[in-house]
Amino acid sequence: MNTKKEILIGFIVGIIANAIGTLLYILIFSDLSITETYKAAVRQEHVGSLLALGAILNLVAFFGFLKIKRDTRAKGVLIATILTAFVILYYKVF
Repeated sequence: MNTKKEILIGFIVGIIANAIGTLLYILIFSDLSITETYKAAVRQEHVGSLLALGAILNLVAFFGFLKIKRDTRAKGVLIATILTAFVILYYKVF
């Protein structure tokens, strides 16, 4: 199959896994609604921390792709994780 397409699929899975991980973290550990939690995170400058905790789900996607021998898709998940790291760095520095 096309390598770029496989990397793109992995990237999309990584972004979706990060979003789902962040939402799951908010739903499980926050007493507030999703929007209220996000607003509180912005006020307290903890958006980067929320994203970092959501990125834990990328581990499942990454190692899942490695287990089923989809190394190119795992590269896409890794790229999504690195992009998330840069977004977290942005929120921490600025």
